[in-house]
Parts: sequence; structure tokens; C-alpha cells
Amino acid sequence: METIDTDVLVVGAGPAGLTAAALLAREGVDALTVTKYPGTAHSPRAHITNQRTMEVFRDLGMEDAVRAVATPNELMGANVWATSFAAPELARLATWGTAEDRLSDYAAASPSRMCNIPQHVLEPVILERALELGADIRFSSELVTVTQDDERVEAVIRHRHTGEETRIRARYAIGADGGRSTVAEQLGFAFDGESGLGAAANVWLEADLTRYTAHRPGTLYWMCRPGNDYWVGSGTWICVKPWTEWVLLFMYDPAEEPDLSEDAVRERARVTIGDDAVDVSIKAVSTWQINHVVAREYRRGRVFLAGDAAHRHPPANGLGTNTSIQDSYNLCWKLAAVLRGEAGEELLDSYDAERQPVGRQVVDRAMQSVRDMAPLSAAFGFRPDQTAEEGWAALEELSSASEEGRRRRAELAAAVELQNHQFNCHGVELDQRYESGAVLDDGSAWPEPDRDPELYHRPTTHPGARVPHARLQAGDRPLSTLDLCGGGRYALLTGIGGEAWCAAAESVAEELGVPVRAAVIGAGREYLDVYGDWARRREVDDDGCVLVRPDGHVAWRSPGPTDDPVASLRHALTTTLARAGRPVPVGG
Repeated sequence: METIDTDVLVVGAGPAGLTAAALLAREGVDALTVTKYPGTAHSPRAHITNQRTMEVFRDLGMEDAVRAVATPNELMGANVWATSFAAPELARLATWGTAEDRLSDYAAASPSRMCNIPQHVLEPVILERALELGADIRFSSELVTVTQDDERVEAVIRHRHTGEETRIRARYAIGADGGRSTVAEQLGFAFDGESGLGAAANVWLEADLTRYTAHRPGTLYWMCRPGNDYWVGSGTWICVKPWTEWVLLFMYDPAEEPDLSEDAVRERARVTIGDDAVDVSIKAVSTWQINHVVAREYRRGRVFLAGDAAHRHPPANGLGTNTSIQDSYNLCWKLAAVLRGEAGEELLDSYDAERQPVGRQVVDRAMQSVRDMAPLSAAFGFRPDQTAEEGWAALEELSSASEEGRRRRAELAAAVELQNHQFNCHGVELDQRYESGAVLDDGSAWPEPDRDPELYHRPTTHPGARVPHARLQAGDRPLSTLDLCGGGRYALLTGIGGEAWCAAAESVAEELGVPVRAAVIGAGREYLDVYGDWARRREVDDDGCVLVRPDGHVAWRSPGPTDDPVASLRHALTTTLARAGRPVPVGG
């Protein structure tokens, strides 16, 4: 049996695994990625891609490539409820930051815009970038066994076509092998939560609905018909390609096998379109279940879980793939730093400390969003046990001038407003707060939110927060503060009078062998704060500084100058890199 030695074994080549492969390759880490599948995703699956994930792609140099094949944000906004496409609307909500009162929130928060890109379109883009960066990715290579000891991880991989087996010996491994993770099962990762909370079917189809959607462009169209066979919503239509390719999602009773024949699903599509003249072509049908599960720990020894292997939840809020990609963004710079000898082994503990709470938050938020759909059903007047006639009568009353009609319309307005927590949940998407050994807290309190912290982003440079976006100008080139960060290195942002911090960064970077990019932001400097965004958001003085980790989260800050900036910065870096008290020799 052939034996391959590598630094990192990545199991799985979905969004988390491919992103990890790209990031590790960029950092020059010797890594091998394997997947049992013959290629990238073959169906749409996940599709909402939020601003934070687009920022990760921006850092990887592939944001433009993603946007080139994605549906842009301006075509995502109309979330429509109706009994069919051809029928009058029951309700509409502007989503994903496209509402008039939310556009500025999203624009001010990030240089990147959300987009809609189905997984089978996204994965090839990540794969191409990973290969450009030199990643070694092997398809049709299934993990058979995986074990670990104090020194290494050992795995056996079997090629699914030839049956040939290969032994992989790695210093670390990432289990990014999905919701039925072999890595998690064989290495005894424990999970909290429940599985099988609901059953759903996806029907991937082609149908030209331009007539019914182009004037109200959106990502989701909810078709709710009285007397439907199970859940409120005879079919949720998810846009794959405007306006001709779709996924029709519907829930069913897991105690009863649904009719998934081509004729049956085509009839469901026909009824929820409401126009027999529209031709429907079925591409594929699949089933899945609702889970509410998160790993208790994301690290066991030398092995880490990422993506669906670590957290499994409904697609509500569109957080699944986004959270998976962001898992890898958190982990890979740390692995690279440890493998290069820039950080102590304890830095890797911060992955679990930072990402496991995020996973739990995301799983809980998604389940709450599912529960928050129930008031819509009640407002429509639907009940599980009612006849179709009773349901249509209830809908009729919704538009009546009666007292009950007025009450129900108010109830519907409140139910639609509640859906903002699923479809405009900006704070959940951007404001992940890290507390770990990789963050040096300055003892200050987190800023108090002045609006709902789930719905609204609150920029802050508090250690552990994502560094705020601020519009800058460098010569004739507009850029963001985020563009001064990332690239696998620390960044130190300071202002006028903060030149001593830049000198300290150069000195400490050379001393520790840790790359640090220093940037001065202010009038007459290389980076102009032309709109005053940074001055309003930095929360330190001109001559203070903000130290930003390679993943764009603040590691430490100083409100102003110190007597010994070199000592201050050295302490911040050695502490957050787990080198305090025992410097690690470069190349160790």
C-alpha cells in the first residue's frame, strides 16, 4: 500500500473542504484533500451567499469570479407569498438587504454584496481557484478508516473505481465530509441536538416563469394553498437561474412515503404555477431531513470538524454554506501559523472556542426561523385538519371589510415583519464575536446595541469582532479597510501620529518571524479616510492602533500610544499566537 506523508489531510470537497484546500495552498501548506465523490456538487443545494462569505472570497482573490456566475443582490429581494404564481399575492417582503430602509445598512457594512449562487455553480469556482493556488485535490477517493495518536493522524483512502488503497499520514486533519461525517463517527465526536425533525423533497426543474417573476425579482416564492397535503406551503420555489430554472421544495409527513414520481412532482409544480401553458421539465428529485445538531467540540486531538460535519440545521437564514466556509477561514490560518512555527500548538484550541459557539448560534437561529413561519399559517387562516373549501373561505375573509378581516390583516402584517429575522438577519451574518486565547481582550465592554442585534450590524473594533469596513482611497484606487487585512498575515491599522506603531510592527515582525502589514490611515497619508468612515468606527485615537488577525477579526487594540509600542505589540502577538513565555523558533 502506498503511503503519503502530508501536513494536513482535508476529508471532503464541499464548500468547507474546497475553501480549506484553497486557503492552505495559498499559505504554502503541504495538504491533501480527498472526497468520495467524482466531482463537485451535481445539484443546486445551498445558494444564499452572504457578505461575510463574499469577503472570504475577496481575500482569496475570487470574488469577481463568483459574482460573474451568480445572480446579483438586486435580483434577490422579492420574497412573495401567494397561492400560485398566477394568483394575486398574499404578502411580500423585501429580503437580503434590498429594502429601501436596509440598503444603506448593507452597503455601509461591507465592500462585498450578497448574491445568489447555487452550490453546483459555486463549488467549481472554488475548485478552480484552489487548483490555481496549487491545491492537491483527489476525487473518487473515499475515506475508509481514520485514527490518530499524539504524533499524527493516519487514514486509509480507497479509490472508488480501482479499489486501490492509500495510507495517508498527516500532522493534522480536517473533517469536512458533510452531515454523515465518517471522520466525526470514527473519531468519536459527540453531538447535541436532534435529527429527523422534518422531511422535505427538492424538485430541480426548468420552467419559464419570467412573466410572473421578472417584475418582482426574488430568490424565494412561497406557494401556500388551502387544504395542502401536509405543511403550510404546497411548494417553496427557489430561484436557480432567473427566471427559468428552479428548485421546488416541499415538506411531507415522514410517516408516509410521498409520491415522487415525475408525473406527481410535475403536477405539484403545475398547480403552484397556476398556468397550464407553462412547460415544466423535471431535472432531478431528492429528499432530505431537518436536523438541529451541533458538535460539542470542534477539535479532538489533531482533528478538526468543519462545515456540515460540525453543524446541521435547516436552510432557514441561508447560513449553512456561509458558516461552513467561514469555519475554514477561521481554522486554516491557524494551522498554517502552527506548521510554520509562528504560533504555539495551543492556538489551535481557539478554533473550537470561537467557532463552536457560532455553530450553536446558527443552528438555534435556523430552527427559530422555522418556528417563526407558523404565524403566517395562522394569519392565512390555515389549519392542518381543514378542508380546501374551509381554507379558501379563510383566505377570502382576509380581504373582507369585517372586523375579523381587519384583525387577520394586522396579524399577517406582524407575521411578515417577523420574517426579517430570517431574511434580513444582518447582525447574525456579520457580528460573530470571538472569545479565546487568540484574542487579547482590553477589558472594555462590548458596545451596547441601539437596534435589534440580530437584525442590524454594529461595527466595532472590540477585540474578537470582525474589523469594520471603512471606505478608503489610495491614489486613484478606492478600497476598504478589509483590503488592508487578510492575505494570511496580521495587519496593524493606525492613524496620524501612529508611526511609532508602524516601526514597532516592522521590528516585532522581524523578531518573531510573523508577517505584519502596517498601514497609516488619515489625511495626507497613503490611505485616505475620505468619508470619515474609519474615524467614526475605529474606537481608538488617531495615534492608537488596531491589530487584525489574518481572518479579519481584531486580535488586540490600543486606544492611544504607549511608552513602549514594541513591548506592547510583542505582548499582543505572542499572547494571541500562544507564544507568550515560550517563543517558538521559526521553522520549528
